[in-house]
Amino acid sequence: MTASEGSSGIRLGLRENWRQFSLLVLVNAFVGGMVGMERTVVPLIGAEEFDIASTTIVVSFIVSFGIIKAVANLVSGHFADIYGRKHMLILGWLIGLPTPFMIAWAPSWGWVIAANALLGINQGFAWSMTVIMKVDLVGPKSRGLAVGLNEFAGYLSVGLTAFLTGYIAQRYGLRPEPFYLGIGYAVLGLALSVLLVRDTREHVRLEISQHAATTETLRFWEIFRRASFGDRNLFAASQAGLVNNLNDGMSWGIFPLFFAGFGLGVERIGILKAIYPVVWGVLQTVTGPLSDRWGRKGLIVAGMWVQAAGLLLTAFTQSFGWWFLASMLLGLGTAMVYPTLIAAVSDASHPSWRARSLSVYRFWRDLGYAIGALAAGVMTDLFGAAWAIAAIGVLTFISGAVVAASMSERR
Repeated sequence: MTASEGSSGIRLGLRENWRQFSLLVLVNAFVGGMVGMERTVVPLIGAEEFDIASTTIVVSFIVSFGIIKAVANLVSGHFADIYGRKHMLILGWLIGLPTPFMIAWAPSWGWVIAANALLGINQGFAWSMTVIMKVDLVGPKSRGLAVGLNEFAGYLSVGLTAFLTGYIAQRYGLRPEPFYLGIGYAVLGLALSVLLVRDTREHVRLEISQHAATTETLRFWEIFRRASFGDRNLFAASQAGLVNNLNDGMSWGIFPLFFAGFGLGVERIGILKAIYPVVWGVLQTVTGPLSDRWGRKGLIVAGMWVQAAGLLLTAFTQSFGWWFLASMLLGLGTAMVYPTLIAAVSDASHPSWRARSLSVYRFWRDLGYAIGALAAGVMTDLFGAAWAIAAIGVLTFISGAVVAASMSERR
């Protein structure tokens, strides 16, 4: 029996667990697709089909999504430790299954908001479990790689689905045809999770048995305090995650309306909405492993500043070519930040409470969706979309500076 193998034959490592790891990559592609089906068309549905003039009201579906997802993230790790990762994954799919049906045939905007509350639970449970289970499988040496591959699958699917829904909407209309993709994703994701995914709690027990430090017994609120502001590294990661998703929530709700205001059709808006998460998704296969070799801090700081540059370029230009470049910069910066933050939180957490620490981080990160969408909606109604985008770009730069000042490198 090797040092990385338990008495039951359980082993840690990507090569040793490649079948389950690959399956979880595929499952998370379907999880990401559930969000991707909304990125291009749902803000346009609010403005064009329901004749909603207020940007703040249009982005209310992102507010409901972000708040519910943040709370689901917060409890998902705790429940995963109690009931098992697989059970939480299946529950997430069951709750998310009605979402595409509700949006496709919604008789009022309230149905869209309710559907996004269900989608928030789906993402909070299902995406969280795919991240946690991959980190469980690979052990401590390849966390950046594991998270990078997980987020690659999810956000590549977000981008491709955003493009496909824009393409479909251009030819067949905003509803219901673009949401047939979401129905397929939900059915396939649920089936794979029930039939083929295996729980990973035994891998956690093996890692704990090999951990140099003794097991830390912490109550949930002790972990919440430590992950929120009690530990410098965890605080730096949590605030950066919140601001990262704050600007993502803003781009989700405001960008389609901003681009449409300059006369872009839904297909070209779909291209701009796709290139950002596609670049983000693909490059995470590089940035995740690089963070294992180079360290976390530098990639996070630089990534936040590259995002800020992309947002400012979007705000102060008025052509498709410049917006395409800005979207690529936004994707590059997010790819540098996203897997690296999760790996940094894992580094700073004991295996016995890592799942709950990641849940607290993901609570703060995904609360950014709601804050970003609401703040951007209000600023757009008061000052215009360009100034809302620019203001959040400046905030993103400041967040990177906070990481530079607060985070210490852990090798």
